[in-house]
Amino acid sequence: MPPARPEGAPRFTTPLGDLYHGILFICTSKVMIEMYLLWLRVAAILYAAACITVFPAVLYGIVRWRKTCVHVGGMAVFFHFVSAVEMLVQAHHWMPVSVREIESLLGLAVACLFFLVWWLYDAISLGIFALPATFFLVFVPALGPDRYTFPSEGVRVSWLVAHIAALLVAYAALCFSLLSSMLYLVQERRIKSKRKPGQDSWWVPLDWLPPLDTLERVALATLEFGFPCMTVGLVIGSVLAQETPLGAAYFLDPKVIASFISWAVYVLLLFVRRSAGLRGRKAAYLSGAVLVVMMAVWAANLFSHVHRFGPQ
Repeated sequence: MPPARPEGAPRFTTPLGDLYHGILFICTSKVMIEMYLLWLRVAAILYAAACITVFPAVLYGIVRWRKTCVHVGGMAVFFHFVSAVEMLVQAHHWMPVSVREIESLLGLAVACLFFLVWWLYDAISLGIFALPATFFLVFVPALGPDRYTFPSEGVRVSWLVAHIAALLVAYAALCFSLLSSMLYLVQERRIKSKRKPGQDSWWVPLDWLPPLDTLERVALATLEFGFPCMTVGLVIGSVLAQETPLGAAYFLDPKVIASFISWAVYVLLLFVRRSAGLRGRKAAYLSGAVLVVMMAVWAANLFSHVHRFGPQ
């Protein structure tokens, strides 16, 4: 009779048994990694949809978009929570260690805090800051545990061109909005000058200016047009950042930080103009302040070591 197997000893002690257990462990680990990434990617898509719906819900007060935002955002938090639990279980620890884990859990904390505030105070307006911030935090970990690489150099160049083009369009739209606001001030001053008929005035060459209402609508329309362009540019930039040698540390670069700050200021400008109903002089001053912030972002390029448009 062969001796009894000691308790706790492996069932297979032959090389074939060790190989079987090794293959089984690798396959199980791969499935677990793919599952938590799957839930995280579903959450990222739902966060993106919630970001799209929160802006008409807050800026225009549309009830239907408000309900959609809450439902979609709630599902995103649920899938995000499932992904976070599976991620930590697979890593065999309950505290975040890697940068990807910290970003994912920080995004989950922001989303949960927003929905807690919404439930207690019905403050859906905070979603125009909390939901996009959560999406940006989740988007990079959803690409995978390792650094994302493009399939070819041509694909990478195409994404880079789209990134630069989207941001340039956003800056152009903001400048055009500021120009319309400045012309609004000039037209308002010209109308209030009370020029008598037949009297010569230096305002005469400016008779071609459009009405005040037209200038105001142009300023707001171009401002709203530039915002999605800036958002798309930042999202594409987040993907491009994964190809740099610094990886996640890329987001410590001064220009990257300034870009996200300018995006937040852009959101604040839209929110204030819509909620407070700013028009005319105050709106022009506010647009000018935002343009100063944008110029500061371009100035930050001089101090950036890893994010330049010219030769490195």
